[in-house]
Amino acid sequence: MSEQQPGDKPPDRPQDDTDPAGGKHEQTNDEHVEEEGDRPQDPWAARRDLYEHVPSAVGGSLVGGDQTGVSGGSVGGDVVLGTKVEHHYRFGAATHTSGNIPPAELDQLALEFAGYEELVHPLRERLREKRVLVLYGAPFSGRRSAALMLLRSLDAVSVRAVDPNIRPTALKDEVNGDQHGYLVSDLVTGRENPLRDIDLWAVRDVLRDKGAYLVITVDLFATLRGVEPVRWQPPSPQAVLRSHLHALVDDPPRERELLALDLSREFLERDDHQLREAAQFAKALAGHADGTVSREKLANIGPELVREQVRAWFGDDETLLRDKAFLISLAAFDEAAYALTAELSDTLWAEFQRTEDAGRQPRVGIFGTSITKRLRLARAVEYRKEEHTEWGPVFQRMARFQEPRASGEVLREVWTSHPSARPALLAWLRKLAQDGRPLVRTRAAVTAAVLAQTDLPSAMALLIEGWAKSKLYRDCLVAANALATAYAVGAPNIPQILRSWCDEEAGPRLRWTAIRAYALVGARMPDEALKALAEAARTGDDEQEAQHIAESAALLLSDESAPVRGRVLRGLLDILQDGPSGRQLALHAFVLACTRAESRLMLRWYAEAASAGQAEDARQLSLMWQIALGDLRYTADALKALAGWALEADGDPRAERELAMLLPALVVSDEDRKRLDHMLVTLRGGRGGTGAPPAVADRLRGVL
Repeated sequence: MSEQQPGDKPPDRPQDDTDPAGGKHEQTNDEHVEEEGDRPQDPWAARRDLYEHVPSAVGGSLVGGDQTGVSGGSVGGDVVLGTKVEHHYRFGAATHTSGNIPPAELDQLALEFAGYEELVHPLRERLREKRVLVLYGAPFSGRRSAALMLLRSLDAVSVRAVDPNIRPTALKDEVNGDQHGYLVSDLVTGRENPLRDIDLWAVRDVLRDKGAYLVITVDLFATLRGVEPVRWQPPSPQAVLRSHLHALVDDPPRERELLALDLSREFLERDDHQLREAAQFAKALAGHADGTVSREKLANIGPELVREQVRAWFGDDETLLRDKAFLISLAAFDEAAYALTAELSDTLWAEFQRTEDAGRQPRVGIFGTSITKRLRLARAVEYRKEEHTEWGPVFQRMARFQEPRASGEVLREVWTSHPSARPALLAWLRKLAQDGRPLVRTRAAVTAAVLAQTDLPSAMALLIEGWAKSKLYRDCLVAANALATAYAVGAPNIPQILRSWCDEEAGPRLRWTAIRAYALVGARMPDEALKALAEAARTGDDEQEAQHIAESAALLLSDESAPVRGRVLRGLLDILQDGPSGRQLALHAFVLACTRAESRLMLRWYAEAASAGQAEDARQLSLMWQIALGDLRYTADALKALAGWALEADGDPRAERELAMLLPALVVSDEDRKRLDHMLVTLRGGRGGTGAPPAVADRLRGVL
């Protein structure tokens, strides 16, 4: 967490633009109230906050390199998320929730189960003796298939599936038929209807008289009283993939070829797949073998399964509203602290309750939520990570989706497929943008960026434009972060929006938002960003705005990418010739970059260019230095940057070598030498610059 900046105090009343009927009030500048002391956050700190607080899936896109954001990349059939409802995928006849299971399904299942029958052998003797067995395990771990194969191993060729909603006390009446095998898959239990040992005793007597068997499967959170369940240890997803593929293809050489595909290897390298994923991927591989599934379709299986699962989460009533709010909050705060995600998910839950029943006060339960259940529902993982805060490093309990693409898919599904959720989601995001924590505000911006990628007109009209027109710089920064992130993840038309907002007719806050956004995303379009900033400098007449423009150009010049810095430097040299406004922008940005860039970036850049034979970069850097030192408006700032580096060089041999390379290049006349010599002679170390001259000053004077 970064240090809180001035103006970060949240308002007493968060803005809420929704009416009780779920409609949206028109948002204008008049709805924003200026806060006393509100001023722009330091641009270097703002960029650091953005880069630190975006999730990793977006961060790679934002800071450069290959796109790894929510819209980029392709994936094999190796990603899918869990759900609260277990759907059973079978090849062959359809599965029935009640009634006799078709023999064809059992035969097909026996083929697919081949290779790991030994997993049920230890359970067979126990079932033979007890007649009834309770099998428990995690969702999608193959409990149902194991139960059917267990019954089959005891010659129960006819199996009846009993409705899982049956009350445990009524089980005895359900096993009075002619079948030799009975299955209750995922028996529904609870505080009012637990599965008790006496229920099983009553069933056992009936089964023994009939020579029949019963297997009951339950999840990890079943309510049991006096019952000793048996834990199901599933096979590995890799074993399931091979077994299903063999059942479908039945050609070992061809199976080996299919498993050697790069998409198959990607799947086999991961061990966090659900077994149904393995079955689905095996079916797709078999289709690829007979030509019915193209490679492109095979590669798209994973994303499609993600979409199907997310649709299942939000498209039925099985997932509780509070859990849906948690899923959305986790999508916005992926890789953040679990406590923060849970806190803000309850805030969203309250907003959802306002939409569902506008006449009632939202009720948010304090206790009763289970971290384990929530994370299992979301197929998310919990881990510990050290975070840097203004109070020092601390370890936090974090949470993230197992599949990085899940967060974007959740946000897109809710935004585009469930419009009734929009009023609550918008109110929630506006509250996040007002939060005093930089991470929360950043994630509000990132979420808005994902929505803009999906539906640009709505995201701009309902969120981003309102922030950009605010009288609070903090809101404008959220808008700038949202636009920069939106461009990084592939949202359309962002450059056109920034150009139009930079126009002198756009208004001061839209201009400021665009100027700051160019600082954040300009590395991906440096020529266009510099051109827009130069035009803004030429048409503007406000001194404070000129400072902001120079800061944005300085951030571009201090980018981590050397090629980007080179293009920006050449652009500034061109702007230097473009009249007074251009000269002021170029020199101001240059001295700001030298003064503010971290780790002596501008000094190191010159030294590396000079020693690596990059003569053009070295020449242009020294030229900018010479012009800045010779311009009375910037001489003092340029000398201040050099003096700061000289103080760092006292005790840092590398910094001293770098300065020893740069200083001679800045001497074109006797006046230049005198100016630099005076800077070194008057250099003072110690706290407050009152100590003795550092020894390095004399050594650097020698190189002049």
